[in-house]
Amino acid sequence: MKSRLVIRAGVALAGVALLAACSGPTGTNTSNTQNNSAPATGDLKVAVITHGTAGDAFWSVVKVGAEDAAKQLGVGVTYNSDGDPGAQAKLIDNAVSQKVGGIVVSMANPDALKTSIDNAVKAGIPVITINSGSAKSAEFGAMAHVGQEESIAGEEAGKKLKAAGKTKLLCVIHEAGNSGLNQRCDGARSGFGGAVENLQVDISNPTDIEARIKAKLQSDTAVDGVLALNPQVAVNAASAIKGASSKAQVATFDLNADVVSSIKAGDVLFAVDQQQYQQGYLPIVMLKLFKDNANTLGGGKPVLTGPGFVDKSNVDKVAEYAKNGKR
Repeated sequence: MKSRLVIRAGVALAGVALLAACSGPTGTNTSNTQNNSAPATGDLKVAVITHGTAGDAFWSVVKVGAEDAAKQLGVGVTYNSDGDPGAQAKLIDNAVSQKVGGIVVSMANPDALKTSIDNAVKAGIPVITINSGSAKSAEFGAMAHVGQEESIAGEEAGKKLKAAGKTKLLCVIHEAGNSGLNQRCDGARSGFGGAVENLQVDISNPTDIEARIKAKLQSDTAVDGVLALNPQVAVNAASAIKGASSKAQVATFDLNADVVSSIKAGDVLFAVDQQQYQQGYLPIVMLKLFKDNANTLGGGKPVLTGPGFVDKSNVDKVAEYAKNGKR
């Protein structure tokens, strides 16, 4: 049974389109560390280490993907995360000292993780990077990268907003120091072709996010589009638009239940879906194939999980899977 699952997973991976991203916290939980490790079983032990914060719905879906693959393939998986780059590096160091059989790691701040990842590679542990940091993945010695290319996703979002008739766009960056978020806005600027202005906010302060967006819309009535880079920020932006009596419309990166509801209600135009379940699931399959059959995937290029788009045309179908924590 396991061999048939591996074969089917390998075929599915081969069909993943080459398109590759990063999301910050979606809640207000102030704790940076998440340690929800499942018991490690099987002859392959994999440590999944991300930069998500506790209570982050986005990373909960990644975790579910990794655990589903682990159950199906008989792999032991532990999941740990920390939004602080230094603390995340220590989690990698701990995994190396435990001599795990593989490491899956997101790299929102690649340089802070370089030494730890180098040490893992030197120890003979295969590393797969996910979600962010694709530009440094091969350089750091990772076997592959699974995710969404931020600039490509941003460009496509910009094109969709332009096609919707928008003329001036506000791109809301919610996490300082996250290079992927800037790449999203830069890509949107390229695809939009019109005026795009960045606005920096703090994801940990939703009240301030709404106030800042509202103030910007009131001071610049030419803004008719808001691109959020996080689903919770999208909800804050939609509320700010109503508070400012603005005619602007919101689009966002990534999904949660509130965004699904907002798309249905017409408060959000669309969501850029990087299908983060696959960012947890596929690396476990890849490491299992590598261990059992010396298979690799990607050919040195990212294995892309997006961008896909969720709007009114397909939101009902996606919502069915979101209820199961897989979208």
